[in-house]
Amino acid sequence: MDGDRVEIDGGIMEGGGQILRVSTALSCLLGLPLRVRRIRAGRSQPGLRPQHLSGLEIVRDLCDGKLNGGEIGSTEITFTPGKIKGGTHIADTKTAGSVCLLMQVAMPCVLFAASPSELHLKGGTNAEMAPQIDYTVMVFKPIVEKFNFTFNCDIKRRGYYPQGGGEVVVQMSPVKELSPINLTDRGTVTKIYGRAFVAGALPIKLAKDMSSAAVRCIRKEIRDLYINIQPVREPDDQAVGTGSGIIIVAETSTGCLLAGSSLGKRGKNSDKVGIEAAEILLKNLKHGGTVDDSLQDQLIIFMALAKGVSRVKSGPITLHTQTAIHFAEQLTKAKFTVTKSEDEDPSNDTYIIECQGMGMINPNL
Repeated sequence: MDGDRVEIDGGIMEGGGQILRVSTALSCLLGLPLRVRRIRAGRSQPGLRPQHLSGLEIVRDLCDGKLNGGEIGSTEITFTPGKIKGGTHIADTKTAGSVCLLMQVAMPCVLFAASPSELHLKGGTNAEMAPQIDYTVMVFKPIVEKFNFTFNCDIKRRGYYPQGGGEVVVQMSPVKELSPINLTDRGTVTKIYGRAFVAGALPIKLAKDMSSAAVRCIRKEIRDLYINIQPVREPDDQAVGTGSGIIIVAETSTGCLLAGSSLGKRGKNSDKVGIEAAEILLKNLKHGGTVDDSLQDQLIIFMALAKGVSRVKSGPITLHTQTAIHFAEQLTKAKFTVTKSEDEDPSNDTYIIECQGMGMINPNL
């Protein structure tokens, strides 16, 4: 069997958990047995962390696959996929590992399942080094649904570092195939909105401070738009632990959504949290692309699977995106090109990511 396994080097390029997520999802979808070596080789704690292991386990369960080397700290796994089935599946990192990253690995798979799926994802909803669940609902969801599928994401409980304890339920039905997307016209920013939240032991004043600081920062650049960032205190029965953070979304006349977000942590001034999110948003608006830095790489796997040519205009290509493209091309017949955008405004640092998708067809429908 080993002669037919696709060999993946988990230590190259971005070298993190994303390589695992992209390659196991595609292995599951394409029925390709996989070996991933040197998992997270360059990280301070190499090998699988709880969140990566939960992601591998949910994909294994989704397709009745076989996983070897699935232990915390393991730097090599082999994965043999079976047939993707729908139904209810649970993934629990038992830590503050991100539920959004669990969603990233499972979602492409269940789109091509035999029947509808319900995923119960447990861990951190607002975690460092990962999209916040608010980002997933406010930005990722409306944009990714342009590939012609829909999903429902119900935040049952929020969970924060260090204990996690959050739970999100994702429901989706399978599709026959994905349509390509064309996101090349940014339009003009029409509104800016968001939420600044506190949970647990923190006072609502902190949320108000984050919100005010963010608005002041954006006002320096954008004077004439109404900005609505709601300060929120998460209900105690819907949040585990203590946490705070902010997400700010800019919506454009053509339906593009770009965001900036930041998390509070002990000893970090709440004004600073608000300003950090505002600065990320402004930076994402400055380059003139239709997607922000966090969405760029998340669209790659869907572009690769879609039938036809997808085009996305983005700011500078992140290492995460380059990595996703590399492994999508290695495993599928999709072909990507990245070209500097011939923009009206020469100061814009924009690129067109184009993909001739492989046109995955759901064999179960």
